[in-house]
Amino acid sequence: MLRLQGVMPALVTPFDAQGDIDFAAFGRHMDMLRAAGVSGWVPCGSSGEYNLMSDAERDAVLRFVRDNARPGETLIAGTNAPFTAGVITNTLRAKELGYHAVLLAVPFYTKPAQAEIIRHFNAVIDATGMDIVLYSYPGKDGVEIGYEALDALADNPHIIGIKESSGVLQRAIGISTRYAGRIQLVSGSDDIAWDFMHWGADSWICGPANCMARPVCEMDAAFRAGNHARAKEIMQALWPAMNVLESGKFVQKLKYGCELQGNPVGGCRMPFGPLTDAEKAEFAAAMQVVLDWT
Repeated sequence: MLRLQGVMPALVTPFDAQGDIDFAAFGRHMDMLRAAGVSGWVPCGSSGEYNLMSDAERDAVLRFVRDNARPGETLIAGTNAPFTAGVITNTLRAKELGYHAVLLAVPFYTKPAQAEIIRHFNAVIDATGMDIVLYSYPGKDGVEIGYEALDALADNPHIIGIKESSGVLQRAIGISTRYAGRIQLVSGSDDIAWDFMHWGADSWICGPANCMARPVCEMDAAFRAGNHARAKEIMQALWPAMNVLESGKFVQKLKYGCELQGNPVGGCRMPFGPLTDAEKAEFAAAMQVVLDWT
């Protein structure tokens, strides 16, 4: 089984002034995150606005990240689609490009029942043979990948982990204890990542890493070195900014946070709207601790 470890940014997708993918900015962004200590890359997730890109653009992003990755860096592709056949097509393409695994939520908009979730993921595995990190985000998808589905999928060797983004710590504890040694718990609730670490999450697929990579990587390293007090101290310092991120306009704030660090990655595509001056001021104030990080 692929062992998931460290901070893997759920990458934003840089756009230029014309709204096209800005690959020069993308390369600079990856260089900055690598220097901070990330362990891998997760392009074409929700932070990357995958649902606002064409198939050709998604393919270009996956190819670019693959080409700019270095040996030892984990590659996990977001290959979601609103229907199973589309997920299979996207996943086969990621496999062809050499990705180690894919990150998959339930097909969006459909709100499938648990039996349908089981059938969907088994169909993807049967058609692709690809390792999958499940992505449970009921706040966005409208349905949880529940224990019924996880029980049915846990012993499939291609189900290697679950990014748990419910924001409910009891759910993370339940996954950690119920599927120990079978499904890896991946932190996906950024503002309680320290708690996830205590319950066995060795990896963090992290949207905030786009704009606060140094402190989140330091937090992860401190925890894995046994310095839990230092990790908690960092979590406490970052929590205000994490909290503002979770209050709305998440992707817009990630990109504005990059701009604040002198690493502009452009705006977001419609229907995402721009931040107001008040929203910028609130996030800039919360981000000051990151900007001052030494």
